[in-house]
Amino acid sequence: MYKINCLNPIADVGLKNFSDNYQITADLKEADGVLVRSASMHEMEIPDRLLAVARAGAGVNNIPLDKCAEKGVVVFNTPGANANGVKELVIAGMLLAARDVIGGIDWVKASADNTDIAKAAEKEKKNFAGTEIMGKKLGVIGLGAIGVKVANAAVALGMDVYGYDPYLSVNAAWNLSRSVKHVLNVDDIYAECDYITIHVPLLESTKGMINAVSIAKMKEGVIILNFARDLLANEKDVLEGLHSGKIARYVSDFPNPTTAGQKGCIVIPHLGASTEESEDNCAVMAVEEMMDYLENGNIRNSVNYPACDMGICTKAGRIAIFHKNVANMITQFTAAIGGKGINISDMTNKSRGEVAYTMIDMESTPTQEMIDVLEKIDGVFRVRIVK
Repeated sequence: MYKINCLNPIADVGLKNFSDNYQITADLKEADGVLVRSASMHEMEIPDRLLAVARAGAGVNNIPLDKCAEKGVVVFNTPGANANGVKELVIAGMLLAARDVIGGIDWVKASADNTDIAKAAEKEKKNFAGTEIMGKKLGVIGLGAIGVKVANAAVALGMDVYGYDPYLSVNAAWNLSRSVKHVLNVDDIYAECDYITIHVPLLESTKGMINAVSIAKMKEGVIILNFARDLLANEKDVLEGLHSGKIARYVSDFPNPTTAGQKGCIVIPHLGASTEESEDNCAVMAVEEMMDYLENGNIRNSVNYPACDMGICTKAGRIAIFHKNVANMITQFTAAIGGKGINISDMTNKSRGEVAYTMIDMESTPTQEMIDVLEKIDGVFRVRIVK
């Protein structure tokens, strides 16, 4: 029986996919797996029993990835599950920035007691006039699951779309409209585009990428949209750009004291993935990843361990070994198993940065004595009997 702890409410459409071999528990200490959305795990003690964490969403900055990796805890996310919900809000953000719809709505609310409001509106509406997005240039920085959908939707709306992603995957390339102009230098987007939207992960290399230097390269009156992470933009520099007129609007899905209520800022209360469909999709995907890993040892969409898939084990036993990505590890593993008179029928080894993952199918049931020998090898974090 596997026990699962939910640190946040998880959609029932996902939880109901757990088989009878799973039980939801309120006690983190007895959990084999954790499902989480926004709850921070950085201050939590990672229980020795815990095997996996599945984030029902894309961002994982609320999870201590390195600490989990060192304990042999696989962390999954659900890339693309909420992509359509975010895409739709990005398009809404562009429209809100292009035309002062919010200002117009606020005027109507303030004029609610005016019995001649319709006539007054005809005189007042010129103050809320804007532009259309058709024919404008949109730059999409980051062509992952969300960026591709945004780019394709903008093409359908008649925009001239530029895309930048030095790590464009084959799958993303297949899904990207041929009308999107793939540029090789992000400066081309800064210089050419009327709208710029960011869809990259928050890394040391991307933190603060929208700053005074990049803003200086942009067109006058540019509109910047940030539905990825607030720290991708140096928002003090963004405010300077708004005050100078260099930036016409800044649309963000991340409320904070720097931008909330500031002139030129349209700040949305983190609604990108807040749709019933997105939450359902993320829950289903997270549960599927968790079950495949717990039952088979397969890793899909992990952010701290490499992808690895050996299907369903048809042999007597399967073990999973989490270890440092250093030389001579496989030799030591095979020697330890062979020394116990056990024959290896299949094996795979994958690495990711400083860590690696090895799965081994055997023609005999793995013994605890063999596991103890493997765990004593220098550089091994964890050994798990899958079957």
